[in-house]
Amino acid sequence: MLRKYAIGAIALALAVSGCGGKRTPTTPDASGGGASCEASDGRITIATGNSGGVYFVVGGGLAKLISDNSKLKASSAETGASVQNIQQLVSGTYDIAFSLADTAADAINGAGAFNGKKEKIAALSRIYPNYTQVLVRADSGINSVADMKGKRISTGSPKSGTEVIAGRLLKSAGLNIDSDVQAQRLDLTKTADGMKDGSIDGLIWSGGLPTPQITDITTSLKDKVEFIDITPQLAEMKKISPVYDTGTIPAATYGAAEVKTIVVPNLLLVREDFAANNACAVTKLLFDKKSDLEKVHPAVKDISKDKASATDPVPLHPGAKQALG
Repeated sequence: MLRKYAIGAIALALAVSGCGGKRTPTTPDASGGGASCEASDGRITIATGNSGGVYFVVGGGLAKLISDNSKLKASSAETGASVQNIQQLVSGTYDIAFSLADTAADAINGAGAFNGKKEKIAALSRIYPNYTQVLVRADSGINSVADMKGKRISTGSPKSGTEVIAGRLLKSAGLNIDSDVQAQRLDLTKTADGMKDGSIDGLIWSGGLPTPQITDITTSLKDKVEFIDITPQLAEMKKISPVYDTGTIPAATYGAAEVKTIVVPNLLLVREDFAANNACAVTKLLFDKKSDLEKVHPAVKDISKDKASATDPVPLHPGAKQALG
């Protein structure tokens, strides 16, 4: 069933995705305040993530949902995810971007990878949570984050939210990502290959449930891999960002034992100047047609209108605020 979701959804994403590119402007008014909630004619692009991840699948589905139900024609693109997405969102390469909430908070505050530059972004909605999935080879000798010292660990694509979380997770255990582990900055496809051929000892991945490439690894290697509980690091992680919380990867997700982990919300982002009517239209579609999007990937079921406006410190776009009413 998981493979059915992955194959079908990725095919859908590829059908509607493009290579990004400069946006086609729609309307200049971003003020909201009772503006129309009808989308303008135009084209928009959505920055997603690695092709083996949930951002990519859900982003492709969202692009199709927008194109099929509004005047906007949307396309999605594979990216390195959160940090890169925000950088290219503000530069105008993309119009909508998926991001982890901790990375988005860094962008608002000019912290971390944003090097003192406070980015002018806003949120359309809080969406489903990402689960920090730490999977290791059973023969690696890794039973905790501290045990990763000297090991070959995939820490995610460069400029991804996974890389941000991996660095913080290692730091919380007294390890430096650049000197204490053999960090492999790999996308999820190459990570899966490395786990299967034994060239890496473990991986840190932040994604929705289930993540297709994690399913591939656990299905292929079975009891040769295992998830580890990283919640002992939560207190230190919360000192870095209050958005981190506990969660559980259910046993049914990957056919492995239930494991506790650290979760972080995802946000759907735009620039501050994104047209209010389009922000309203896209946000409204997200909830009015949520059942259609759920068919793309089960993680969408965790998108809740009750929590949609909980995007602090990232401001909610006025158009989105209108849609959420």
